[in-house]
Amino acid sequence: MSKYKINTTCVQGGYEPGNGEPRQVPIYQSTTFKYATSEDMGKLFDLEADGYFYSRLQNPTNDLVAKKICQLEGGAAAMLTGSGQSANFYAVFNIANCGDHVVASNSIYGGTYNLFAVTMKKMGIDFTFVDPDASEDEIRAAFRPNTKALFGEIIANPALTVLDIEKFAKVAHEQGVPLIVDNTFPTPINCRPIEWGADIVTHSTTKYMDGHGAAVGGCIVDAGKFDWMKYADKFPGLTTPDDSYHGITYAEKFGKEGAFITKATAQLMRDFGSVQSPQSAFILNLGLESLHVRVKRHCENALAVAKYLEQNDKVTYVNYCGLENDKYHALAEKYLPNGSCGVVSFGVKGGRKAAEEFMKHLKLGSIETHVADARTCCLHPASATHRQMNDEELTACGVYPDLVRYSCGLEDAEDLIADLEQAFAQI
Repeated sequence: MSKYKINTTCVQGGYEPGNGEPRQVPIYQSTTFKYATSEDMGKLFDLEADGYFYSRLQNPTNDLVAKKICQLEGGAAAMLTGSGQSANFYAVFNIANCGDHVVASNSIYGGTYNLFAVTMKKMGIDFTFVDPDASEDEIRAAFRPNTKALFGEIIANPALTVLDIEKFAKVAHEQGVPLIVDNTFPTPINCRPIEWGADIVTHSTTKYMDGHGAAVGGCIVDAGKFDWMKYADKFPGLTTPDDSYHGITYAEKFGKEGAFITKATAQLMRDFGSVQSPQSAFILNLGLESLHVRVKRHCENALAVAKYLEQNDKVTYVNYCGLENDKYHALAEKYLPNGSCGVVSFGVKGGRKAAEEFMKHLKLGSIETHVADARTCCLHPASATHRQMNDEELTACGVYPDLVRYSCGLEDAEDLIADLEQAFAQI
């Protein structure tokens, strides 16, 4: 599908049915797969042949949908996971182990921050968090001899900071580590991070890719460009024999294009089993078929809402990089020229209590722990997704007590603005 434009890939990528085969991606709703001989199955366990033996590791439906996302991102290989959280966990844990270190932007989704700062720290992996606006020297200063990756979000949830991909990629590559980025909010419709130097791209497919709040999922895409063997001492999991697979060295056997995803599947998915169900993958594919149409409307609505909020005297600040006076507008013009996302964050005059009171009066905007949906939804992150953080941590990642995350759906922008207006009138 590489010869087609991204809109066409959304609709027809990943799956090309043969003569007399189903036009829609089939749902392979089976845990297991039959083989004629033990020798045939043995080749699969030795990674000597392609195929499927247990859906805890791989499933044909999942692979067809992952292939479409891979094509959309311009990557070399991809895999689906059970959630965006598991995608970020696998992407990091695939190369960083007990005793290792990772540098990450501090402006990331609260669940990801907790995964890194608390849960993975218990596993012996240490994280240093840097400001996304940090200089190259400041980012370099956070590195240690045992640093294995640099991580960031293209558009942070919910602070809406914009990552300078080229700056982060430059530092990562100077230090001999890959840049891992979460591209959930822009989607490949608005940003293809691999073209700017990213090595691994992750997604919570639950968001815009699904788009209808129907199925939880995640995805990892490998650019296939990072030379693991060049830094063999840093990445022994990829560059030395894996005893659990008869001594296979992933980087040698599968090359730059296949080593990362093969290891993540053969080792991590085998042992953790955070697999996406075939049914969820099928639903995800339905969402992908209209992604290019929906994302444009989300962005149009968000810009209209952001402009309204900018003029509202009950709003203390508005974060949306599509606004010309936004701090990240120049970066958005560079990396996101066709639009950023449908999410706007803003502060309500009066602080935490005023923000919570305002949200109670919304009629179209539902209070949900969700975002990037066809239906408008909103959240007070300090009380929900980021409530595990103290005030200092909240301030560091740009999530203030008065901040409301407002995810514009596909409704008419005039109706959304009218709903906001009546809610503000009641506080």
